[in-house]
Amino acid sequence: MDIARLKATAKRMRENILTMLCEAKSGHPGGSLSCVEILAYLFIERMKRTKANSLSPDRDRFVLSKGHAAPALYAVFNEVGMLSEKELMTIRKLGSPLQGHPDVVKMPEVEASTGSLGQGLSIAQGMALAARLDSSRRKVYCITGDGETQEGQIWEALLSASKFKLDNLIVFLDYNKSQIDGPVSEVMPLEPIKAKLEAFNWDVFEIDGHDFSQIADALAKCDNANGKPKYIIAHTVKGKAVSFMEGQTRWHGVAPNKEELAKALAEIRNC
Repeated sequence: MDIARLKATAKRMRENILTMLCEAKSGHPGGSLSCVEILAYLFIERMKRTKANSLSPDRDRFVLSKGHAAPALYAVFNEVGMLSEKELMTIRKLGSPLQGHPDVVKMPEVEASTGSLGQGLSIAQGMALAARLDSSRRKVYCITGDGETQEGQIWEALLSASKFKLDNLIVFLDYNKSQIDGPVSEVMPLEPIKAKLEAFNWDVFEIDGHDFSQIADALAKCDNANGKPKYIIAHTVKGKAVSFMEGQTRWHGVAPNKEELAKALAEIRNC
């Protein structure tokens, strides 16, 4: 693992996320910036995704359940050669495959249409079951949001995945502590989330979601084929790396203007 390379990748991803949202004049910067390191590690180090293998039948699958973070997904697609920077700037424009939320019809490489929150984990579970039926060793990765985790369908999937012993299913919680209506702890608290998940018979790991070494270590532990699905609680910062966005609920779904973009890019480049 080349941590210096991954850190440089994360910087470029954040720059592209903010630039494309400024261009679109709409979108979700806060939750896109919080899951950058997770996506970078998964696509570059773990799944080793490239344009050539992006639709290979034997590829590991990925579902971005928190579909409003699509800019982060498109940014990592750029890093692995699946999209150009010019294509990134078409996000949310008529005729573009880069919709505000992932659209598998317009862009099969996104794996699943998501953004109606709560449904992505069920899709990922179905993919994990399909892999078992195919006698395949492929794994399925899913990123969920903490506000999303208040949805009942998430908890149904958490129950059934452990029933079916899907140890090829690895879920990240992008735990940035904020949702569109305010702090998660005030809207609908998740704690004690680790104890709840362990009671549902999941293997649970808790990490700093911006630390590549911790992400790598947690995923290594997820290779334990013990019949339990895997859950990684990744503590993150909404709006990570931009001081005036960090931890601020207002940046959940507001795109930066040109002046805000310039200030944010300067901070990211100098950090």
